[in-house]
Order: sequence, then C-alpha cells, then structure tokens
Amino acid sequence: METRKRKNDLLTLLLMVMVASALVPVGESFLLVRRPDGSKRQIIGVKQTQQILSALQSSSSSTGSFKEATVEWLSRLGRELKQVSDCASIVASAVMLKPDKVKAEDIVTLCDAIDDLENEKGKTQQTDDVLFVSQEPLDLRIRAMKSKRYEYLVKLMQSNYDAYVATASFLSPSRIARRELPNIQDVPVDKNSIPSTTIITAEDGKTPLVADCELEDMKYKDSLLDKILLSIFRNLVTKNTGGVTSDKPGIEGLLEQGRTFMLQPNQTPEAQHEMVYKTLGGLMTPALPPFYRIFMSGIVPKSIDGEGKQLGPWFYAPFLTSFVTPTFFGFLVGPSYPNRRKDGQLGGLVVEKCKFLQESGCKGLCLHQCKLPAQQFFQEELGLPLTVSPNFVTQECQWSFGETPLPPNEDPAFPKGCLVGCESRKAMAASGSKADICN
Repeated sequence: METRKRKNDLLTLLLMVMVASALVPVGESFLLVRRPDGSKRQIIGVKQTQQILSALQSSSSSTGSFKEATVEWLSRLGRELKQVSDCASIVASAVMLKPDKVKAEDIVTLCDAIDDLENEKGKTQQTDDVLFVSQEPLDLRIRAMKSKRYEYLVKLMQSNYDAYVATASFLSPSRIARRELPNIQDVPVDKNSIPSTTIITAEDGKTPLVADCELEDMKYKDSLLDKILLSIFRNLVTKNTGGVTSDKPGIEGLLEQGRTFMLQPNQTPEAQHEMVYKTLGGLMTPALPPFYRIFMSGIVPKSIDGEGKQLGPWFYAPFLTSFVTPTFFGFLVGPSYPNRRKDGQLGGLVVEKCKFLQESGCKGLCLHQCKLPAQQFFQEELGLPLTVSPNFVTQECQWSFGETPLPPNEDPAFPKGCLVGCESRKAMAASGSKADICN
C-alpha cells in the first residue's frame, strides 16, 4: 500500500510538472481567444488550470499536505495567468484601436489610473508568493497601462500631430517621462519655458543667430567598440581630406579635423558632403552596402535585372535600421534609442544629446558634415530615405528612416543663422571671410 501511494504521489507530481510546462508558455505568449458568445477574451490556460484544480481537489490519490500544496500551487498559477490575461487584453485593446478614436482626455485619464496604481503599489509590501509574473505586486499591470498609454500617444500622433505635441508638452516631464514619449521632436524639455521673442544677431547687428543650448553637458562613456570605430573614422577623414589631421585625442580631434577642412580657402558645402560620403562608405566596407540594398531597400542588382530596379524599401527596413544604428554610430553621436517617426510609424531613432553637436557647438559642421551627407548617403548608397532633424535647443537629434527629407531652406523646423557661441563663425570673421557656412 505504501509503495502504491508513493507511486501515485510521483505520478501526480509528474502531472504537475507537465501542466506547468504547458501553461507557463501560454501565459507568457499571451494567446487570446474569444468565448463562443463573443464576450471578453481570456487566456486558454486560465480555464485549463481551473479544471485541473477542481480535479485535484476531488482526487483521492492526492492526500494530506501534498494535496494541499498542489492545490495552492495551481491556485497561484491560475491567479497569475488570469493577471497575464487581463494585462494582455489591456495592451491588445490599445493596439487594435483606430487612431481617430483616441482623444487627449483619454491619455490624461490613463495617467490618473497609472498614478493610482503606483500609489497602491507603494502601500503594498513586497511578497515572495509569486511564481513567474512579477516580484512586485501590480508591476505587470502598471507596465500594461503604460504600454496602453504609449499606444494611445502613437494613435494621437497619427491622427493629429499638433494635438499630440500639445498633449505631450502638457504631460511631460511631470507625468510622463520624456523617454516614454513615442516622439520628442517638437516637445519642449520644459513646458513652463516661454520661447524668447528676442531676435539675436551677430556683431554686425544684422545677421540672425541661433541661441546656444543651455542644458548641462552630457558625460560620454565610450566603449571599446566606440574607440575602435572612431579611430578608423578619423583615419578615413585624414585620407579623404587630403591629409588633414589633429593631435587632439578622441572626438575633439575629429572635430578639429572637420573644422580645419571646412575653413579651408574656397571650401564648398559639396566638397564637405563628398568627404563624409566617402568616409561613411569606407567605414561600412565594400560588403555592407550591397547587402543592405538587396535585403533592406529591395534593390535588384543590375546583373540580375538590366537596369537595377528598386522594389523596396521593405516594410521592416526602417525599424531594423533604427534598432541596429545605436550600436555602430554611438562613437559619433552618443547614446540613442529607437522611437517613432512624426507620422507615428516605426523607424525613428532619437539621439539623447548629440556628441558631435555638443562638442563642436557648430551648426555648420552639423549641417554639412553630418545631416546632409548622412541623408545623401542613405538615399543614394543604401536606397533608404533618411531625415535628420537636430534640435539646437536641447541638442537632441531625431533620425527618421524611410522619411524623405526637406531641403534645409524649405524646412520650417531648421533655424536660419549660426549658433551664438560657434567658434567656426568667430574664426571666419577673424579671417575676413564672408562665406555662409551654416545654411
């Protein structure tokens, strides 16, 4: 009898393991179904857990403390799967909502709900009575509500961009962290700041200038990869500028090379664009651009099609490019992360505080040795449109892959004139040159 009981206990334990192995992946992957009457979605695993729980409660093979432990374990599993199901439904409802159904008031209401959950979480003590959902009560629901708010902001951006900017400016940073916004391109850092109406001019009293960034400088921590790529890039710049070099280390030396090249007599914007174009091409090596053109931009090689037809860019190209870029261009621009473009679509990337712009303080270098040549390189060499939109007030920079750029003189978001503290402008004035290097 004792041996048979042990066998039954082992069989029951084996059944528990099999049930857990089957149910946990269901809960984690958020597989949703609709009941026959069309009512609210639920995870299949929740119902299955309840059925198994009922069977175990009435089973004669599980007795005593072992049966109680089994029932309690499955009860906890059922509760957590129910929580996952509810949170998955919260996110799914936001994803499937039509953009024209979202109003600014809905986002404010979501902020109120998230604040209530955060307050409730603060009053709840941490518990170890969990299996896999969360080590903190309410964490999963808070993340689900924040995901819903993010999706609502995206929908609002798609339907009414001006309303999105107004809403985001009102709620951030006091209620929504700036990094949690899907796009920060036209959202001021401080909603209480009043744009200055004072016109800043150069020493001649006529030439308009752009105010310098007043935010605190970011301290950059270069990785080993950043240092290697910067060294390669500087060597390529030396080669493509005819020998222009600098004894300064790191990004400061690169910027001195760029400024020296820009201030050469009879220098032209086109020559600067060509220099950066060649440098980017050398950095990517001869192998990467053809691979990118085929598998990302959908360009049929001329050897296959007589004229080289472009079938893309493929739908995934902007997003994947924004996902990979931060790793390989951080040495130039600093930390960045993927976000949404102004149209609400995937394929955006925001530079938190551009290293190139912060360290140079030069709008001309930004325009002619970063923005324009980068846009030209992606369009002509890689086959994917790119819009680079620097923010000179915050030194953030929005990169929008798959978005066709406007010429700077037609772009209302690109200011006219040089930065107030620009060293390049001062050097130009000292030399007596009147060349327009910033437009």
